[in-house]
Amino acid sequence: MPTLNRGELADLNVFVALVRRRSFRQAAIELGVTTSALSHALRQLETRLGVKLLNRTSRSVVPTLAGATLAEKLEQGFALIGEALGELDQHRDAPVGRLRLSVPRDAARLLVTPTLPRLLAAYPQLQLDISVEDRPVDIVADGLDAGIRYGDTVPQDMVALPLTDELRWIVVGAPDYLARHGRPQRPDDLVEHRCVRLRLGNGTLYRWELGSGATTRTLDVPGPLTVNETETSIQAALDGLALAYCLEWRVATELRDGRLEQVLPDWASPGAPLCIYYPSRRQPPPGLRQLIEALRQTWTERHP
Repeated sequence: MPTLNRGELADLNVFVALVRRRSFRQAAIELGVTTSALSHALRQLETRLGVKLLNRTSRSVVPTLAGATLAEKLEQGFALIGEALGELDQHRDAPVGRLRLSVPRDAARLLVTPTLPRLLAAYPQLQLDISVEDRPVDIVADGLDAGIRYGDTVPQDMVALPLTDELRWIVVGAPDYLARHGRPQRPDDLVEHRCVRLRLGNGTLYRWELGSGATTRTLDVPGPLTVNETETSIQAALDGLALAYCLEWRVATELRDGRLEQVLPDWASPGAPLCIYYPSRRQPPPGLRQLIEALRQTWTERHP
């Protein structure tokens, strides 16, 4: 069996990232290097092997037949290496290395950011690389170690562990809006109101869910504004433009200080907890266990 030096292993890792990302720019971001460095590494690898591995155009990066076969084998090999290194974590006093995560905006704001000071102070050799976005992410294809999502949206082939209790979704409005437009008394009244419509990460419009169990109502509400993230939706409500649908947890401060009021309180909707998830076929990466413990501690402290 041939012995590979450090440079050759690095070039193979570059090639796998390029095939996975199908983009020099995205692979460069993942690996923390320049696109020119990736091009140089790929040229070295193809010259050394004497085989063309990638077809590159101005629009795409596509592996050749030989390249696709090699990439599949290398993915399996690097996965085994990752598992072996991950297993060492249980023998260390503290995790070492980089942990790459995909996190939705609400989870980043409410759960992850408050946890970071304590976690990184306790484990100074742990490096977190966090991608904050609300769209559905294939963490395996994107080269990530784990992700956070609402539990009912986690892919079934993943290991999912809850970080929070069940969450509540509510309708809120500013006192100024309610004074001008009145307060809806039942879900059907919302069709006569201005509402902030929500576009999900997959591009579809979200239908507001009100109530629970057999009495649940699902409404395609009208409104002058459609957004794809919570921050803008809540700001629109604060500005008196419309009613907003959001996590009760997210607007706890605004409800407490009176800038927002809950509408239709008897129709609050229970929702799945936030969960952290990772591929079931992999050993949990270094630092994941410590991150989970810290996130759960943050939730407990803020929801005694």
